Amino acid sequence: MTNVPVDNDKIQTSVDGEELSSRMVTEDVSRDFFRVGPTYRGVLMILGAVFVVGIIAFVLRAVDGFGDSERREWGYYSAMFAFLLITAGSAPLVAVTLRLTKNHWRRPFSRISELYAVVGLLSLLWFFPLMALLPPLEGRKSLWGPDNFIGAPIWWDFFAVLFLVICGLSLLVLSAIPDMATLARNGDGGPRSRFLGRIAGFWRGTEAQWNYHRLGLTALGAFYFMLLVMVQTMINVDFVMSLVPGWKDSIMPAHQALTGFQTAIGIVLVTAFLLRVFGGYKKYIPMESFWSISKILLGLSLLWGYFWFSGFITFWYGRTPVEQTVLKTFMFESYKVPFLLNIFFSFLIPVAMLIWNPVRKSVIGPTIAGASVILGAFFMTIRLYVPAFGIEDVTASALETVPLAITPDALDIFIILGGLAGAGLIFMLATKIFPIMSIWEVKEGLLYQRVRPLLRGRYLVLGKPD
Repeated sequence: MTNVPVDNDKIQTSVDGEELSSRMVTEDVSRDFFRVGPTYRGVLMILGAVFVVGIIAFVLRAVDGFGDSERREWGYYSAMFAFLLITAGSAPLVAVTLRLTKNHWRRPFSRISELYAVVGLLSLLWFFPLMALLPPLEGRKSLWGPDNFIGAPIWWDFFAVLFLVICGLSLLVLSAIPDMATLARNGDGGPRSRFLGRIAGFWRGTEAQWNYHRLGLTALGAFYFMLLVMVQTMINVDFVMSLVPGWKDSIMPAHQALTGFQTAIGIVLVTAFLLRVFGGYKKYIPMESFWSISKILLGLSLLWGYFWFSGFITFWYGRTPVEQTVLKTFMFESYKVPFLLNIFFSFLIPVAMLIWNPVRKSVIGPTIAGASVILGAFFMTIRLYVPAFGIEDVTASALETVPLAITPDALDIFIILGGLAGAGLIFMLATKIFPIMSIWEVKEGLLYQRVRPLLRGRYLVLGKPD
């Protein structure tokens, strides 16, 4: 069986009762790609307006400066950066990891997850003010050891985030090249069709091109996975743990990365649900895809609880003064409410829902669980980054007193809403440059699918890729 998708109208299968063919896939995705309806424009205007309000709130906050004395004012800003990194930054891993398994149900999720790489541009811009807020290494412990480590930690963190964004965008563009060539040929001849033609005009779909395409996706995917884990570790250590005197925890960076894996599935599930219900892609995103990926989400949610308990139990039984202060600050006193919400949404809700097969074997069940882990990740960043930025003396030997909680003011709320709106705005704009459904992967899936009669029924038979 060839790995090269072809336009063959005779290839048909049944998905949720819908008959599909390669030509129908091209026509449906092309029609949606070139159509800019009133609903799309209306959502863009709303997101754009909220984003502008967030920018204004940021400017008003920036008037106070970026010194050590103002660091506590930027706690919620830093939490929003971490949230964007955990959610949108981790989302491309869904395409990377599931593509390596060569399963069929992951095909509707591939481009959705890859498109979140464009939100990395917002994350990169969001990071610049944080570079001015991070205190120097002198007098405090950090990941970087000696105080004279060249460029540490600010520039190392910056280039790590930069390379992650570049790798994610490269992965997206490479994956979308065959689809961009298809859309250029089936477009309306307008500016966007000509733009796509200039970018992907070299693509002819030869066997050699498909081989290079597959190898490129594998190499970029592996590199992105390693970069993401490294970036999340560096950001967590430099912007949380190193700002809290005496905090030593080898499990927290790994827990942060695991939260990214869990939330990546959550954000892809929620996006797929919106496309299925409101985007007209029901026949391309069957219930079986939600059912299959929900099993992975259940496993990651259980693993999330294990990692949290492993880190917590060390501090609980250690009982040193600084460990007790850390627990009181980040879990049981100052930020008790965000902590309880974090446990509730990241662990209890998804596990309690997804242990039941009737819930997993649905569309709405996994979607609710996915939305829950997104909320859990948001409260996790709040309870970690906000108190860390509120520590006044970061050069002390230990955190001796439990600081009071920092509640968000109006500017913090507008900045958070602006960040969420900005991420949604960039994602929606990207869907008119890259199709949100991977045409070549759906076509490839059709090559492995046939509907065959057996006794009185007709059943979908799936072939196994090489």
